[in-house]
Order: sequence, then C-alpha cells, then structure tokens
Amino acid sequence: MAIRQMLRRSLSNERRSIEVPKGHLAVYVGESEKKRFVIPLSYLNNPSFQELLCQVEEEFGFHHPMGGLTIPCSEDLFIEITSHLSRT
Repeated sequence: MAIRQMLRRSLSNERRSIEVPKGHLAVYVGESEKKRFVIPLSYLNNPSFQELLCQVEEEFGFHHPMGGLTIPCSEDLFIEITSHLSRT
C-alpha cells in the first residue's frame, strides 16, 4: 500500500494541531510509554523510514490509539534513524 494512503488513513481521525508546522507530521514513538516527535514530511520518501512504517502497519494496522501515527520502536532507534535522515 502506498505510504500516502497509509498516512491518510492514519491521520483521518487526528485533529490538526497548531503545534505541528506546515510540512511536518506528529508521530508517537515508544514501546510502552509513547513520546511525541514532530518530523519533516520529507522523511516519508526515505526507504528506511518507509520500512519502519511498514512494520507499524503490520503491528498496528490503521488503528492508532494515541490519535496519531504510532511507531512502536525504541526512542533510541527512532532518533538514530531520524538523525541519519536529517544528515542526508
């Protein structure tokens, strides 16, 4: 399934927040306790991030109890991936 469709479904119930700047997306990251991160939409084009989203789809489907996109990985892994993306 296309990444845009996944996000569109995931975000269909999420309220727009003034805290998320245009061109960015709020995600909730963590294995037990979730922490909110705001990331650039450009990350969605990266194969590493797309693989992470595919894993999210397999585990959670399109139901995200936090109201936004939930990524069930460790914060350390998420920070490592996004740090790499910010340098490219």
